[in-house]
Amino acid sequence: MGKPSLKRQLADTEARAVGNRIRVSPQKLNLVAGLIRGKSAEAALVELSFSKRGIAPEVKKVLQSAIANAENNHQLDVDQLYVSEAHVGKSLVMKRMRPRGRGRSSPILKPFSNITIVVREREEQE
Repeated sequence: MGKPSLKRQLADTEARAVGNRIRVSPQKLNLVAGLIRGKSAEAALVELSFSKRGIAPEVKKVLQSAIANAENNHQLDVDQLYVSEAHVGKSLVMKRMRPRGRGRSSPILKPFSNITIVVREREEQE
């Protein structure tokens, strides 16, 4: 007697991967996510490989995971995949203190982010 299984939240032609607690601000991560939105999976991988942004390798790992999920778990054609969604959210924030003059201190906020990438299979056009 276990819990009833949940229905799949995504369509049959979609696969998803999530990257949690990536050590960068959501604003910076969203700039990299914007580079790959709407592109084919292959073009997005190339874009991330040659990006100068420091967080691009982490986003590339998440994209490769989404492609692998599509291929292995949902039997989707890798050549037909494109990035349908790439959204970024806030995660925890580490709070540190910086000593300042006259015995005072000021906060340093070290934010973390989450990224979710959804790849979808294109419908074949005749």
